[in-house]
Amino acid sequence: MRLAVTGGTGFVGSHLIDTALAAGHHVTALTRREQKARDGIDWVNGDLSSREALERLVADADAVIHIAGTISAPTPAAFEQGNVTGTLAMLAAATAGGVQRFVHVSSLAAREPRLSLYGASKARAEELVSNSGLEWAIVRPPAVYGPGDRETLELFRMAKFGLMLMPPKGRMSVIHADDLARLLLALADPAAPSNCNVEPDDGKRDGWTHREFARALAAAVGTKAAVISSPGVLLRLAARADQFLRGEKAKLTVDRAAYFSHHNWVVEPKRACPPEVWVPQTATLHGLKETADWYRAQGWL
Repeated sequence: MRLAVTGGTGFVGSHLIDTALAAGHHVTALTRREQKARDGIDWVNGDLSSREALERLVADADAVIHIAGTISAPTPAAFEQGNVTGTLAMLAAATAGGVQRFVHVSSLAAREPRLSLYGASKARAEELVSNSGLEWAIVRPPAVYGPGDRETLELFRMAKFGLMLMPPKGRMSVIHADDLARLLLALADPAAPSNCNVEPDDGKRDGWTHREFARALAAAVGTKAAVISSPGVLLRLAARADQFLRGEKAKLTVDRAAYFSHHNWVVEPKRACPPEVWVPQTATLHGLKETADWYRAQGWL
């Protein structure tokens, strides 16, 4: 296939591109900065606000895989711009360019739009996709981890330190970035199901308790970290402190604290991908160990 990809320079996008090229697909990807030349990929300079760049991005594409989005932002307007306006621009470009297949990366946060500005913006973007008239597939990943991720890196560092501050008691699902990349490619295929909302995970029934996942992370870095379940109010205070200390570089914002405090981020079985289309391949205990080893090799951990 010829794939038009947004967010290709990010964590999930980089795994997608590696997986797509290894499978023999051709990728055209959007970028805001110069990239090294690479066989099988054409880089288009620009961003989601550039109509000309998006026209070039989707030219001759068999499918669009829209990964780009805003995870953390200081204002509602910034979430709206990154997740809603950007998605609308990609839908318009795909429609004008005659691309029928549109794979949209959303989030489990879209299930609970009242909890966070992020979730609300993702829910609005989903509505645009489902009403687009294209052949669409919406993917709501749970927590994504793997080599190259700077979001879960904070948890690995806490595990190495020996003390893990986790959200209130609850359950969560997770998925390795390579498994997510394979799913996105499977859904981009013209033979894949259309007009579907998929919630993928690592295959662990009923997900992980927060304490179970914390212990798995600790095992991956070779420690037996103490795990503290934090009340939501404490997470919000920690978020304010993180924003005060690190400003725009803060990993834990007040908006994200509200999202993390929810008790149920387990995928819904009724939204599972048909097994003939995709199944996860990475056992999480192995994937966490592999990720910890990668962090160490890069000097991040």
